[in-house]
Amino acid sequence: MDPLALDCTPNPHRTEPILTAALKRICVFCGSSPGKPPHYTQAAQALGELLAGEGIELVYGGGRVGLMGVLADAVLREGGRVHGVIPRALVEKEVAHEGLTQRIVVDTMHQRKQQMADLCDGFMALPGGMGTFDELCEVLTWAQLGLHAKPVGLLNARGYFGGFLAQLEHAVEERLLRPEHRALLLVAEAPADLLGLMRRYRPRGVQKWIDRDDV
Repeated sequence: MDPLALDCTPNPHRTEPILTAALKRICVFCGSSPGKPPHYTQAAQALGELLAGEGIELVYGGGRVGLMGVLADAVLREGGRVHGVIPRALVEKEVAHEGLTQRIVVDTMHQRKQQMADLCDGFMALPGGMGTFDELCEVLTWAQLGLHAKPVGLLNARGYFGGFLAQLEHAVEERLLRPEHRALLLVAEAPADLLGLMRRYRPRGVQKWIDRDDV
């Protein structure tokens, strides 16, 4: 067995960095709308091409519209593999993508998040709305609680997340967010730079406060 793929479970008694497994699949959160063209569609396309070129499979929300569709199409066009997870109620509303490598239909939004998290080795967020912020903050909270040790990256295309990042810094200044928890979020403006940060990510062992089945 590859030693880098060994125990990624946070352990409060270990002091050395936990080595993460290879990034074989990355879950990407992004909008079901395209945003102001062409800024964000270009970022989604570039990320999709990069993932396919690096042999990294995409896990995402399963839609074919907006940035979701641009991202999935870019991966598929370059010969990559795409796994979409979508709730039954959103199959028609988000116009489910019909050309994916794998489409998984679930019953609830919670099941969607859990399934995407289970399938991937790391997370990225592209520009998006409420759903994207919700998904990003939830996986960061899981990391803070020690429920996973996977890298979480933010692609700050065209400075879209500037306000969000400023709010995180404000939370640190106000002592409502610990600096080490803020550091869980990796940020870059270019897909290749963000992927590099995620590949170099070595989380420190943190206390596992609760089990994921309890949340």
